[in-house]
Order: sequence, then structure tokens, then C-alpha cells
Amino acid sequence: MFDVWRKLSFGRYYLNTLIVVIGSVICAVVFNSLLAYSIAILKPVGYKIINVLILLGYMIPSALAIFPLVMQLRDFMGLKISLINTYFPLWFAFGANAYYYLLFKDYYERIPKSLVEAARVDGLSDFKIFYSVVFPLSKPIMGVVAIFAMTASYSDFLLPYVVLQDRKMQTAMVAIYNLGTTNTVDSSEFLMLLVISIIPQLILFMIFQKQIMNQSVNSGMKD
Repeated sequence: MFDVWRKLSFGRYYLNTLIVVIGSVICAVVFNSLLAYSIAILKPVGYKIINVLILLGYMIPSALAIFPLVMQLRDFMGLKISLINTYFPLWFAFGANAYYYLLFKDYYERIPKSLVEAARVDGLSDFKIFYSVVFPLSKPIMGVVAIFAMTASYSDFLLPYVVLQDRKMQTAMVAIYNLGTTNTVDSSEFLMLLVISIIPQLILFMIFQKQIMNQSVNSGMKD
């Protein structure tokens, strides 16, 4: 296993994957928690419309958005700035997920309103209420979203394959695919790469299986 690792310099691809995973987890937790806080607790004008639009977006298969996404990345907002071969599109794409938003929203709606009202009486702003009250109470659901974001960003193939066209920036899954289409490795080495690729996910599941299973059970229950 280590011979194959050294021969193919696979550590570089794992480092690229780690960069994608870390950025995706941060974006998933920060973006979705703030959005869910705004919709579930603050409830600004038009929050129901925003919630419906998010749910409608959840129904659209992500594969359908690949082509228009790539066109936007080649000329970002008409500024002649290309985001191809950068990690930002992957971070934002894996982070902005309607399912993660729904998990946060459902969790925040269970937080006692008395806590938020007491914080307002004490003179805290909306952001300070989130940072001082809601955020500390959200660690369980943040852990669950982080696990899902890690798994999704690590195992995804299509978006990194399209966005990261420079081989030096490719993730482990894209590298395995490219190596499988060449004569660089034989069948035994390719199978070893597949085994190496699933080891992090197995370790992650064994460590956090309790949180994953509890969230799966709770998502199917209603108060």
C-alpha cells in the first residue's frame, strides 16, 4: 500500500482533498447556520418566500447546474475573472446546501424562544444573540452538518473534475479516475488505490456513527 502511495505521489492529491474538505465544512456550517438563524428565529419580511425558494432549489438535481455554473466561473459576474482551477467554487457549492439549511432550521425552531427574548431584554443585538446564545447550543447539529459536508466534499467527483483542470490541484477521487484511464498503474495497484480512498470515510463513520445514526432517526420523527 505504501509503495503505491509513494510511487504515485498520492499524498499531494490527499492534501488537495483536505483543502477542499476543510473549506467546505467551514462554509457549510457558517452559511447555513446564519441563514437558518435568520429564517427560523429572526423571521424578516419575506422569509417564507426565501424558504420556499430554497426548498424549490433542493428539488433541482445538482448535475443540471454544472454547465451554467462552469460558464459563470469562466467569467465571474462579467468581471473577466476566472475561478476555474481555484477551490472557492467547491467550497461554496458544497457549503451552500439546502439539506444542511433544513437541518439547522429544524434545530433552531426547537430552541426555547424564552432564551432569545431574554437576550433581547439584556440588550444584545441579533448577531450577538446568535454568537452568544444560539451558537453554543448548536454544537450538536453543527457536528452533524460537518460530518455530512466532509463526506460529500471528499467523495464528490463531478464538480472537482470540471472545476480543477490543473492536475496539481486535483482531488483524490479525480486522480484515481485519471490514473484508471491510463497505463500508469496495473489492476492490483488500482484496486489498492480504491482501498486507500475509502479508508478515511470508514474511519470517519466509525468515529461519528452515533451522531450520524441519531440524526437519521431524529429526522424521521416529529414532535
